[in-house]
Amino acid sequence: MADIYAQLARHLDNLPTGFPATETGIELRILKRLFTAEEAEIALGLTMMLEPPAAIAKRLGKDETALAPMLETMSKKGLIIRSKKGEETLYMAAQFVIGIWEYHVNDLDEDLIRDFNAYAPYLMKDQIARRTQQLRVIPVSKSVTADMQVMAYDEAEKIIKSQSKILVAPCICRKEHSLVGDGCGRPIESCLVFGGAAYFYEGNAIGRTITREEALEILHKGIEAGLVLQPGNSQKPTNICLCCGCCCQILKNLKCMDKPARHVNSSYYAEVDEAACTGCGVCEDRCQMDAIAVDGIARIDLDRCIGCGLCVPACDFNAVRLVEKEASERWVPPKNIVETYINIAMERGKI
Repeated sequence: MADIYAQLARHLDNLPTGFPATETGIELRILKRLFTAEEAEIALGLTMMLEPPAAIAKRLGKDETALAPMLETMSKKGLIIRSKKGEETLYMAAQFVIGIWEYHVNDLDEDLIRDFNAYAPYLMKDQIARRTQQLRVIPVSKSVTADMQVMAYDEAEKIIKSQSKILVAPCICRKEHSLVGDGCGRPIESCLVFGGAAYFYEGNAIGRTITREEALEILHKGIEAGLVLQPGNSQKPTNICLCCGCCCQILKNLKCMDKPARHVNSSYYAEVDEAACTGCGVCEDRCQMDAIAVDGIARIDLDRCIGCGLCVPACDFNAVRLVEKEASERWVPPKNIVETYINIAMERGKI
């Protein structure tokens, strides 16, 4: 049964967001920590379509009566996804990120964290190489001026106010760094999850359900702490992550690149009014991408600026402003999460 984990790794890699192989096989060690051999075999029978136990049992050649409780247990462990449709419970495959890894935020230990951090550069390199990312960057509201034509899907407050079900979960990136003594002290309870995804998190006792007002308060506290706003990459996102450049696996790995701006789905960039700049350096400290350097005045490296807008409200002299990219360069996110993953799968040559 040892090869079952290699089969599962290939299965996960064939899902839209991928699970790349490594020379070290670290990805197999991670799967062995999370899945029993029997669970790995069952996971091979799931697709990205929600299905009843009967359909999955038929595909696997197993007894539905025996399989159904195992599917429920696996979904509770965060290995697969479940959803209710009336009285029926349906199941589907979970991608490794965003998915299986995040669903284990309450089950982290030092060995798992060590293995994941060894694997993360391979995972992030594979993801960053795509045009369509799982998350995109939107500006903080205080960086937006009245003359800017900001779409509703680029305004965090409007995204939150449109939701009927909201849950806040711990940020797995800052939590895992904190558990190994490398935390940054920024808020950990900061991942906002919406709609059906929020129900899944709630059913798995990950995070807590909150009101729109509580979500807005968490958002604003995160912005005060200098966190980058990264919603899901669709016009109707199922989440907003509040991320730092020191712990967030996406931003941390982007930060190591020479030109991170080229790999981010964003429609904005910052610029400095040299006449108004005093060279105080506050914006430089605020930037999560090391895009700003101060030498008498602040200068922005546009190859590094991801358009988050955090530097704008930090400037007491109104010397920094956010600028919209040319229309041809602006990022228009897919209409929904299904379209997002279809685009990612096509870019990876999986469909």
